[in-house]
Amino acid sequence: MVYNCIKFEKQDGIALVKINRPEALNALNTQVLQELLDCFTAIAQDDDVKAVVLTGEGRAFVAGADIAAMSKMNPVEGRAMMSLGHKVMNLIEDIEKPVIAAVNGFALGGGCELSMACDIRVASTKALFGQPEVGLGIIPGFGGTQRLSRLVGKGMAKYLIMSAENIKADEAFRIGLVEKLVEPEELMDTAFALAKKIMSNGPIAVGLAKKAINMGYDLDMKSAGQLEIETFTCAFGSEDKKEGMAAFLEKRPAEFHNK
Repeated sequence: MVYNCIKFEKQDGIALVKINRPEALNALNTQVLQELLDCFTAIAQDDDVKAVVLTGEGRAFVAGADIAAMSKMNPVEGRAMMSLGHKVMNLIEDIEKPVIAAVNGFALGGGCELSMACDIRVASTKALFGQPEVGLGIIPGFGGTQRLSRLVGKGMAKYLIMSAENIKADEAFRIGLVEKLVEPEELMDTAFALAKKIMSNGPIAVGLAKKAINMGYDLDMKSAGQLEIETFTCAFGSEDKKEGMAAFLEKRPAEFHNK
């Protein structure tokens, strides 16, 4: 598929998705969102892809939604754009394959929300995070009011959203919005190394673990425990389980086949 606003390539089982509107600091408009939706839908169905790295071209990850476009929208049009954004974020969150955000610069508004939809955030020390929407008379609309509180806690989420304060990468790391912090020149190598490390494990197990974490997060402990039992049972019946345990006992690297 040909994309106008994103770049896509595959490298040894890793899909690299790069938002490519550097002249607009990779701001999210309807076209970018639709291309991301199409791209991740294809990735979900591509057995050759085992992990995904998502980043931005130039000096921004994503500097936010396209305010110039949004300023002309009425409530119906704004709702349609937010609904499309939620489809994208939910797809990234739900896809069984691990998605790593390599945050190279500005991750503001919709960019912060996009990073939060990913499984793991690796950030450059020069990255900047924030949800500045209330300063524009709106609120985060791509899941920010919900995912931010789940990552950093309700009080910190209220502080960041209600103050519209941007924070540097080291503060984002301190509060748990970022899982790994590296120098700018190390960002992509670190993200790819992490993807390869995850890929060395059983792909069925990785996907089921992601599912169990995501689905169980808002359940009570008893229900979440039952969910874990069911997903464990799925993994336990796989060929990958047999291979993984045999390799351990035989003191050799496992060769998983996603079966």
